[in-house]
Amino acid sequence: MTEYEVVIIGAGPDPSNPSVDGFAMGYRHAEAFENDGRCEVVGVADIVPENGAAFAATFDLPESAVYEEYETMLAELDPDIATVAVPPAVHHDVVVGCARSDTVDAIHCEKPMATSWGDAQTMVQECWRRDVQLTFNRQRRFGKPFVEAKRLLDDGEIGDLRRVEITWGDFYDTGAHTVDLAGMFNDERPAEWVLAALDYREEDVRFGTHQENQMWAQWRYDNGVYGTLSGGTGSDFADAAFVLRGTTGEIRIDVADGPMLEVVHGGDREAIDVNGETMHATGSETDRFGSAFQDRAASEVVDALDEGREPVLSGRRGLNTAEILFAGYESARRTGRVDLPAEIEGHPLEEMVASGRLTPESVEE
Repeated sequence: MTEYEVVIIGAGPDPSNPSVDGFAMGYRHAEAFENDGRCEVVGVADIVPENGAAFAATFDLPESAVYEEYETMLAELDPDIATVAVPPAVHHDVVVGCARSDTVDAIHCEKPMATSWGDAQTMVQECWRRDVQLTFNRQRRFGKPFVEAKRLLDDGEIGDLRRVEITWGDFYDTGAHTVDLAGMFNDERPAEWVLAALDYREEDVRFGTHQENQMWAQWRYDNGVYGTLSGGTGSDFADAAFVLRGTTGEIRIDVADGPMLEVVHGGDREAIDVNGETMHATGSETDRFGSAFQDRAASEVVDALDEGREPVLSGRRGLNTAEILFAGYESARRTGRVDLPAEIEGHPLEEMVASGRLTPESVEE
């Protein structure tokens, strides 16, 4: 029996053409909620009519369930859950619009949260004011290597956590996952300061937002634990995506080759079984998009609604990650350390490009 009716906002591009601008996350969200027996996808909104029509055909929705304006869809269908899979620059307006519609009980939005620190804060505040559950799709929290690493940490396997080292992906896009996971490992503590530098010489625009080519960032949490990230060019100096360093050992998490999870004490290395779960693209669409993680994220959204508790993927927790990301770019703009909380205007990387301070060379398709 259906308990929750779900609508999708943002239905393109076509899932048969996966690329950095074509992950079709609206489809991934819909699949995940449809895989939860408590949910039914009842409508879709996209400003491109062809996108909405293709989505409806995939999920067997009637023509009457396809909209160009999400506001009209919310008013006519009165859903319980709205998922937002539009580009990050539009997240703020759509999430706030959904919250103010007084129709939905929950909003599940793609990451990264927003394209400015102020927008990220406003989204969380508006949903809190209206008692609307807000979550962001940081689905890698449910990956077995990360869940098991957290269990080992909590069990004291490597003593007290001292540092989380990240050498996987970039700072803003993948960083919305990796910095979030660092926060999870450190019990959701906020950061005290961030110090960072970046290089941007070759144009890289993802989902309409500039992305640096290389990033180095360091931050300190309020309990004394440090985080570091080496992203993009130069990050291949390490042989693990994550290293969790403790007082008596370390936990290593890989996302490509070799054992997925290892515990190291001195010269002894122990591989930990995580049931063969993959974390990166290995050729199949299931591996590429981590459908198991998407399912777990959707179920967490519904479980939290059922139980009246804060979701693991809550917007409040997401602010800890967003603050580090925007403070990292602000540190690069200021060429100095940024103490938190800080007033951070706009998106510092975007503004450095717009002002001509950074002049990446365009890349021909």
